[in-house]
Amino acid sequence: PFPSPAADPAVISPQDPTLLIGSSLVATCTVSPDFHLKAEDLYWTLNGRRLPPASYTPLGPTTLAVALPRLNGSRQQSGDNLVCHSRDGGILAGSCLYVGLPPEKPVNITCWSKNMKDLTCKWAPGTEGETFLHTNYTLKYKLRWYGRDNTCQEYHTAGPYSCHIPKDLALFTPYEIWVEASNRLGVAVSDVVMLDILDVVTTDPPLDVHVSRVGDLEDQLSVRWSSPPALKDFLFQAKYQIQYRVEDSSEWKVVDDVGNQTSCRLAGLRPGTVYFVQVRCNPFGIYGSKKAGIWSDWSNPTAASTPRS
Repeated sequence: PFPSPAADPAVISPQDPTLLIGSSLVATCTVSPDFHLKAEDLYWTLNGRRLPPASYTPLGPTTLAVALPRLNGSRQQSGDNLVCHSRDGGILAGSCLYVGLPPEKPVNITCWSKNMKDLTCKWAPGTEGETFLHTNYTLKYKLRWYGRDNTCQEYHTAGPYSCHIPKDLALFTPYEIWVEASNRLGVAVSDVVMLDILDVVTTDPPLDVHVSRVGDLEDQLSVRWSSPPALKDFLFQAKYQIQYRVEDSSEWKVVDDVGNQTSCRLAGLRPGTVYFVQVRCNPFGIYGSKKAGIWSDWSNPTAASTPRS
């Protein structure tokens, strides 16, 4: 027969407790009789630092208690390490202390859809955000009247508190969207946001941005671009915006009144100077939606120089 596995040298109680900040804890370490150690042969450490003997109480020949008053939040999300040692420094047993706060209700949910094909949402983790415990966020969504709850799978796609739903979304039906936060001390649920995909559409940036000279006019450049391809088939108007800057400056100048043209002339420029130009698009009125669209990212910068005078 196999030899029986050795007994654990000691047992700590409670094992891996979860506590609210400000709680106090009394933990005990009881050594197995096979090890011939007495309570006075033991000491405690928390995260590698020895706890003062004044906090110890022997509770019998082989049990030593330690009192931890008014605990602060865990220093590490994996829990603080409370360890019982024998006099020679050997580790007899360990316990993780999870000390923190229940999650706060998530707030400020905002969502956008790229080209009407998907949905990305982000949120903020509540007023404080810091719970000192690992807190898990789950984005849930359902069709408003007859849907079942769905859970978003792709997290951190647009920053730490975000999730991306890549496909299978319905148009012309409002969705209910909410976020659940959970940790070892509880669960908190955001308010429900109601939205229609058509009201939160944004596009890829405009394509094929060309910047060229206007004959020999030394103070002008002409900019042309194509509207975003994914929206070619949809009924919508677009607003475009241009920004441009001189090569050696970081200050962008914005041209706001381009409307839904796909070309524009920049005037009042310096002769013999390289300019960088970017364009972005705001789709609005998609299928008659009353909401203003969401600006796309800027196109990659395109450079051109004005003629020398």
